[in-house]
Amino acid sequence: MSTWIGFLRAVNVGKRQYPMAELRAALTAAGFEDVETHIQTGNVRVRTRMRSRERVVAALEAAMLADRGFEVPVVLLTPAELVQVVADADAVRVEHGDPAWRQYVELLADRPDAAAAALIEGGVPGARALVRERAVHLLYDVAFGEAKPPRAAVNRAFGVSTNRNLTVLRTLSEKWSP
Repeated sequence: MSTWIGFLRAVNVGKRQYPMAELRAALTAAGFEDVETHIQTGNVRVRTRMRSRERVVAALEAAMLADRGFEVPVVLLTPAELVQVVADADAVRVEHGDPAWRQYVELLADRPDAAAAALIEGGVPGARALVRERAVHLLYDVAFGEAKPPRAAVNRAFGVSTNRNLTVLRTLSEKWSP
């Protein structure tokens, strides 16, 4: 059995409602095991016999589309990858100092090439952006609500991504990683 942690993009915003109990039921019905969620922002841990990231993403997205009728893009990490994202976030804070406000991480479905990483690191208004593996670490110098998150630039450069604050990622790492 392999364990995967899925970060769902754009659920429970606007009309894209997906109560976590219903998500757990849909994924269990689709054959995933030990399905667990954390808060309402679309964080889910599943176990499956599938080993391929691409197959697991496709199965998750198909199950949610069938259940909800709208697409739910997924960024999928192994527990070890999540631990590394948190370790990288801590290293970024040491290297660049604590942000005035908060630290967020844009999780990426795929690893960027050097040109795409340079595009993001070149400038995000109100934040320092640092690409590490499949994550963009954002250190905001202004309140998150006042910042202009780089979602459009990230999506152009990297494709599917979703944002989480470091507190949530740290909690999930402690809860769902060995």
